[in-house]
Amino acid sequence: MTSIGKLGAMQQLMKGGKMMPANAISDDSILVKKIVSDHNPEGLDYDVKPLLQIVEDILRLSTLRSSEHASMGELSHVEQVEDRNHLPAYTNMLEALSVKIDRISCEISYKILSGVDAHSTTVSIFEMLTIYKWDVKLVLALAAFALNYGEFWLLAHIHDTNQLAKSMAILKQLPGIMEHSSSLKPRFDTLNELVNVILEVTKCVIEFNDLPTQYIAQDVSAYTSAYNHIPIASYWCIRSIVACAAQITSLTTLGYEIFTSNDAWELSTLAFKLRSIVEHLRKQLDSCHKHIEKKMDAEAYGMLRDLFSTPHTDNMKIIKALIYSHDDILPLYDGVTKKRASLEALRRKNVLLLFSGLEFSTDELLILEQIYNESKAHAPRQENRYELVWIPIVDQTSEWTDQKQIQFEHLRESMPWYSVYHPSLISKAVVWFIQSEWKYKNKPILVVLDPLGRVACPNAIHMMWIWGSAAFPFTSYKEETLWKDETWRLELLVDGIDSEILNWIKEGKYIFLYGGDDPDWIRRFVKEARKVAQVTKTPLEMVYVGKSNKRDQVQRVSDTIIRENLYTHSWSEQSMIWFFWTRLQSMLFSKIQLKQVDENDIVMQEIKKLLSYDKQGGWIVLARGSQIVVNGHAATGLQTLSEYDLMWKEHAEKDGFETAFKEHYGKLHSVANPCCRFEFSHSMGRIPDRLTCPECRRNMHVLTTFQCCHDDNVDEDFFVSSVIPPSTTTN
Repeated sequence: MTSIGKLGAMQQLMKGGKMMPANAISDDSILVKKIVSDHNPEGLDYDVKPLLQIVEDILRLSTLRSSEHASMGELSHVEQVEDRNHLPAYTNMLEALSVKIDRISCEISYKILSGVDAHSTTVSIFEMLTIYKWDVKLVLALAAFALNYGEFWLLAHIHDTNQLAKSMAILKQLPGIMEHSSSLKPRFDTLNELVNVILEVTKCVIEFNDLPTQYIAQDVSAYTSAYNHIPIASYWCIRSIVACAAQITSLTTLGYEIFTSNDAWELSTLAFKLRSIVEHLRKQLDSCHKHIEKKMDAEAYGMLRDLFSTPHTDNMKIIKALIYSHDDILPLYDGVTKKRASLEALRRKNVLLLFSGLEFSTDELLILEQIYNESKAHAPRQENRYELVWIPIVDQTSEWTDQKQIQFEHLRESMPWYSVYHPSLISKAVVWFIQSEWKYKNKPILVVLDPLGRVACPNAIHMMWIWGSAAFPFTSYKEETLWKDETWRLELLVDGIDSEILNWIKEGKYIFLYGGDDPDWIRRFVKEARKVAQVTKTPLEMVYVGKSNKRDQVQRVSDTIIRENLYTHSWSEQSMIWFFWTRLQSMLFSKIQLKQVDENDIVMQEIKKLLSYDKQGGWIVLARGSQIVVNGHAATGLQTLSEYDLMWKEHAEKDGFETAFKEHYGKLHSVANPCCRFEFSHSMGRIPDRLTCPECRRNMHVLTTFQCCHDDNVDEDFFVSSVIPPSTTTN
C-alpha cells in the first residue's frame, strides 16, 4: 500500500479511536442512558475472578516485557505463572463464556476496521452483554481484548525461534515493527498504563458486587453513590478497551509509520478519566467496608453474648470465639516450650484469661508468676487441670510498628504460661465484649472460665493480689468464702509482703504503719512516737510504707529516713510499696465486684478510710499484734502524740498506752471531722454507682476530676475506657 493509500485507510480506521467532544465526556449520564436502560441481567451469578486472573496474567506479562526491555522481541525471564488449566473453576468458566469472548473480540476488530466511532462500538459491545451483571460485562470485554493483545505479544516474543510464529508475524508486519521497538516503547507504556487503570476499575466493580448485602442497604449513601456510578465506570472501561484495541490494530494493519504519526493524547485522557473514577469508587468502597465491618462486629458481639448465655458440653466454642475461631493456624504460644500450640490444650480445663495491654509492669508480672507457680505446685491433683492464657489487647486502629512487635515478643517470652501468638488474632468484637461485659479498660483483668466455658469469676486479679495462691481455684465462690473468714486485722494489710512484720505480730508488739510524702511530718511523727513509747515503756515498731502514688516523692522520703537515721523501718523496694497499695485497692474492688459495699461491713469501711486518708496527704495505722487499734489520719495522729504530756498522760498511766491513745485520737478526730474522698481511675473496671462515707455513713457526692501528676508512673494507655459496644440491631 502506498503512503497516500495508507493515509486514507488510517483516516477511516481511526474513526474508531476518535475521542468524543469534551461536553459529551463530561455528561456521563447521557452517554450511559441507553446502556442502563438495556441492562437486564437474568439473575445468573458468575464468579469472574478466575477468568480475570487469566486475563491479568496475559496483560501483566505483555506489559512487563514491553515496558522493561528495549528489544521487544527478546524473551526474558519472568516469574512462573501458576498452571490453572486443571482447576475446575477455570474450566467451567471458560466453557460457559468462551463463545461470548470470541464474539466480542470479533466485534471489536470488525467495528474498528470498519471505521465505526468508539462510542458506537462501545454501545454495540454493551448490547451483546445486556444479560450480564456489570462486573461480568467488564471481565468479558477485557478477556476479548486480551486475546488479540496477548497474540500480538506472543508473536513478538517467539517469532525469531518458531517458524509458524515467524510466518504469522510477517502477515502482521511484526518484523518491521520490532526494528523500531525503542521508539515505540513510550507509546506502549502509555497504553499499558491505561490497561492497568482499566484493571483497577474492574476490580473495584467486582469488589462492589461481592459486598455482603445483608450488612448494607440502599439507604447507605456510599453504597448508593457507588451503585449509581458503576454504569459510568463500566462505560469508560469498555470505551478505553476499544481505544487500546484500535491502537494495536492500527499498528498491525497500517504499519509503524502511520502508528507513530498518531498522537497518544486519547489514551492519556482516558487514563486520567479512569483514575478519577477509581478514586471515587475506592472512596465509596472504603466507606461501605467500614459500614459493613461495623455491622459484622456488632453481630459478632451479639453472638458472643448469646454464646455465654447458652449451655455447652465443653469450653471450646467459648475459647474459639474469644481467641481464634478457625483451624488454619496454631493461635497459642506455649511459654514453657517456646513453640506454637493449638486451643486443644485448653479443652475441658479451668482457663484463666489474662487481658492486658503491652504496658505490663515488672512488679505485676513477677508476683503473678509467683502465685501461678505456687498454685500449680500446691493445688490438689483433681483441681490442677487449669491453664492461664495471656490475651494482649492493643489499639487496632493504630499502626503496628516494629517497636510494638519487639515489646510484645519480649513480654510474651517472659511469661511461663500460654499467650495468644499475636494481638491481631483478637477481633474488635472481643475487645468490645470484654470492655462491656467484664469491665476491662486499661488495667489487667483475669477472667476465670470453668471447663464448660462458664464464667467462674469476672475478674480474679483482685483475690490473687489479696490472698495469692490461697485463692485457688479463683472462683467468685472462693472469693466470697475467703471474705467470710476475713476480719479487720494487720495480717490482711501486710500478708505476703514483709515477713518481719509478721514476726512482730506473733510477738504481740505495737506496730505503727504510716505513710505520706511530707518529710517534715515524718520526722516529727517518728520523734513523738518514739518519745511516747519510751515514756510508756511500750514495745513499738514503726514502718514507713509510702503512698499509693507519687513514687518519686515517696522515694525521696525513704532516702531521707536512711540518710538521717530516723528510728523507723522503711520499705526500700518500690515493689513492696506498690504491692501494699495494689492489695489494698484490690480489697476495695473485690468487695465492689461481690457487691459487698454496705455500711455494716466493717472491713469495707476501714479499707475506705485508709484509702481516703492516703488521698488527703498521710495516714497511720496502730496495731497491737494482729489487732488494729487505730486507723487514722496523719495530722490527727501526730497531734495525738504531741499532746501526750498535756492531755492524756495520766490516762495512759492508768489504763495503758493503747486505750489512752485510741480515746484521745477519737476525741480529736470527732472535732476535726475530716472529709473523705475516693479517686477511681478511669482505667479501673467496676466503679460503683454509689458509695457511703466511712465516717458519717452518708452517700457521697460524685465528682469528675482531671489530675496531672508528672512524677507518677501513670500508664498512658491507648483506650478511651468509655468505649461503648455497638448496638446489635441492624438498620
